[in-house]
Amino acid sequence: MSSVTAFAPATVANVAVGFDILGFAVEGPGDFVRVEFGEPGVRIHTNADIPTDPKSNTATVGILRFLKDHNVEQGLDITIEKGIPLGSGMGGSAASAVAGIVALDGLMGTGLDRVRLLDYALLGEAVASGAAHPDNAAPALYGGLTFARAGAPPDVVNLPVPQGLLAVIVHPDVVIRTMDARAVLPKHFALHDFVEQSANLADLLIGAYTNDANRFALACQDVLIEPHRSTLIPGFAQARDAAQLAGALAFSISGSGPSVFALATPEDAERVLEAILLAFRRLDIVAHGFLSPIGAKGAHIVET
Repeated sequence: MSSVTAFAPATVANVAVGFDILGFAVEGPGDFVRVEFGEPGVRIHTNADIPTDPKSNTATVGILRFLKDHNVEQGLDITIEKGIPLGSGMGGSAASAVAGIVALDGLMGTGLDRVRLLDYALLGEAVASGAAHPDNAAPALYGGLTFARAGAPPDVVNLPVPQGLLAVIVHPDVVIRTMDARAVLPKHFALHDFVEQSANLADLLIGAYTNDANRFALACQDVLIEPHRSTLIPGFAQARDAAQLAGALAFSISGSGPSVFALATPEDAERVLEAILLAFRRLDIVAHGFLSPIGAKGAHIVET
């Protein structure tokens, strides 16, 4: 075996009330990374507008550390096929980092457990956002809906997903860098807002563990982060109002934005999607969207 290709899915991080700790994988878009033996050194091949220096590309930072840790001197060629728009808030940097390390692990036959793989992937995430937050990388690797606490090692738990909901994901054609989205956040929050957010997070977890879809969705009300980050997304308020009128049970920002997500019943999901797209279109903002279960399959090898 001289090459391995892995796929990692797009993700919705935060899930409104779990800033930096919750996320779920979505069905459809994702990144492919092929790792193959080559001449000495590590080279990146891609058609995307991303760094080709292995030390600054999210897909290869973890790979470089892996090679060092395992005393591997074999050269590698890394081909990155981006299926997630850059700066979209759908976990593109995490998907590349996860797919890259999964492919390398498969090629080398090391059989690392998921916690160790996540450790390597988070090195790439730190390059993208300035800190190794696992809310995108964990669901991209584990799949499903995850709780992830940063640490050494990171702690990840797959949470149950209540039946009867679909995620509606819409990406307006706007680019927001994760670092910029973090820069707009205040250093301190009012105690009453913190209490309300904590209650919403607890309510979401209760809904997850009791299979109460309505409770789960209605708990997705972000009173801490969304008021600040939504100012970076043109048309956010109009899209939210349109989604709610169409029957959405929840509406918030996907990760750091500009992508947004809604939760709706299967009967209402398509109507909610069309309403959000129309709201952006009326503001002359190009947008694309799709429906997904809450929690798709995590990263996996697709070709050897």
